[in-house]
Order: sequence, then structure tokens, then C-alpha cells
Amino acid sequence: MRITVDRSKCTALGVCESLAPELFEVQEDGSLIILNERPEGSLCSAAREAVEGCPTEALRIEED
Repeated sequence: MRITVDRSKCTALGVCESLAPELFEVQEDGSLIILNERPEGSLCSAAREAVEGCPTEALRIEED
């Protein structure tokens, strides 16, 4: 699995960070950093929850 972000859709609301703080971080300038693009184990379910919770649908999961 790989997490990707469409930066043109991301508004940095921080929903992903609140759902999976070990995977996402919103910077002070409003940009989103994916801390772990290829989560494994229990982080996979956190990644899916964050992607589903993204209100702008900016996040996607690509399966390997």
C-alpha cells in the first residue's frame, strides 16, 4: 500500500492528522506531510480511516 495526496485538493484541515497522527502532519504553512507513505501492519487500518475521513478526497491509497 502507498498513500498519495492530491495537493490541488488538500486544504490542510487536519482531519487525517487527527485520525492518524503517526502518518500525517499539517505544517504551519498549511502544507501536508505524509510521514510514512508505505504503512504496514496496524498502520494500514489507520491510513484507510484517514483516507475515508478526508473531506476533500485529497488522499488516496494505491495498492502494490
